[in-house]
Amino acid sequence: MNSNVENLPPHILRLVYKEVSALAADPPEGIKIYPSDEDITELHTAIEGPEGTPFAGGIFRMRLVLGKDFPAVPPKGYFLTKIFHPNVGHKGEICVNVLKRDWKAELGLRHVLLTIKCLLIHPNPESALNEEAGRLLLEDYTEYASRARLLTEIHAMGGPGGTSGAPQDPNDGPQPKKHAGDPMKRAGAGAATVAAALANGANGASTTTSNSSSSSSSNNVAGKKKADKKRALRRL
Repeated sequence: MNSNVENLPPHILRLVYKEVSALAADPPEGIKIYPSDEDITELHTAIEGPEGTPFAGGIFRMRLVLGKDFPAVPPKGYFLTKIFHPNVGHKGEICVNVLKRDWKAELGLRHVLLTIKCLLIHPNPESALNEEAGRLLLEDYTEYASRARLLTEIHAMGGPGGTSGAPQDPNDGPQPKKHAGDPMKRAGAGAATVAAALANGANGASTTTSNSSSSSSSNNVAGKKKADKKRALRRL
């Protein structure tokens, strides 16, 4: 859809810019605003699924498009996140009275956003764009809620700009110290210590063996001398 910036008179553009800036600074509860610096006539938003509804826990992206006759003509709303709702068509178009016969120029964009959020709490099956959702809402609410919750879990969990699935920067988070955390350096120090211990152990074992051999040799010499002395005494 083409931008209508060139089609709107300057005083309307100033009013839109002022309102969008106010919404971005102080958005309605549960709604985030993502204004575009390039096209003020297209406003992107994210609506939190209200608690107590099948949409709870979901983040639903939406956009409002201001036509060339705004504010005499209401903006058009589209859900960008797939949703199972009676008043949302298969292409995301939204059917709500405030965007049709109940529109008044003085209502403003904040009122539009709040009305669409309320639509998630109180669907209107009488003006259904999704006939199946409207029928289930009237005839089998349990099945309607189950379908709506399933699509919420599939398409709306995580929200826009979320980090799920996004690659992480390897430079993010704490970095290991260059030396203290170097496993090769730790391994080298450990290996040197073990080698020294083994060397000392080997030297100790060698010394013990040598001492044992010397002691044994000395004992043999002493024993031999005693035997020779006894034989000499017997000769006398």
